[in-house]
Amino acid sequence: MADAAEAPKKKGSMLKKVLIGLVAVVGIFLVVVAMQPSEYQVTRSTTVAASPSAVFPLVNELHAWDKWSPWEKLDPAMKKTFEGPASGVGAVYGWAGNSEVGEGKMTIVESKPAELVRIKLEFFKPMAGESDTRFTFKPEGAGTAVTWAMSGKNNFVGKAMCMIMNMDKMLGGQFEKGLADLKAQAEKK
Repeated sequence: MADAAEAPKKKGSMLKKVLIGLVAVVGIFLVVVAMQPSEYQVTRSTTVAASPSAVFPLVNELHAWDKWSPWEKLDPAMKKTFEGPASGVGAVYGWAGNSEVGEGKMTIVESKPAELVRIKLEFFKPMAGESDTRFTFKPEGAGTAVTWAMSGKNNFVGKAMCMIMNMDKMLGGQFEKGLADLKAQAEKK
């Protein structure tokens, strides 16, 4: 009889231990996520056999992105909108596409001919976020060194996602494809 009375106590004690263990695991996970870097940066460069003044318009003119942007190829049917001037500061490019490209908006916030294009990049879907994107163009011999860099801040969810997906690996490959296509377009001219 004593064994029958102790069974519920053992079961309750076991459940209590499992719950304590689960709370400990969740607590450790939360601490590890909180300790992840709060900022990220992805940078890729290439050298183009064309002058900075030949490469610059392909980035500064948002309508020209369809010729080289890697995301254009991921969803050729995505809906695009353009606002403001055709190029330079104030030019805006919005998109809404499949799950690979999501939904967002780019706004050129700084433009120095043949030197720099800086873009405010806003993501709405699948996850809201904002990034600062810079393209720099520096003469290098008879060509141009083009650097594409993106940086931003990770909120708690972003930090957790970066534990699973490496931002540099995830976006770096797309930057490399885009720069290769940008190079091909600039060298065609």
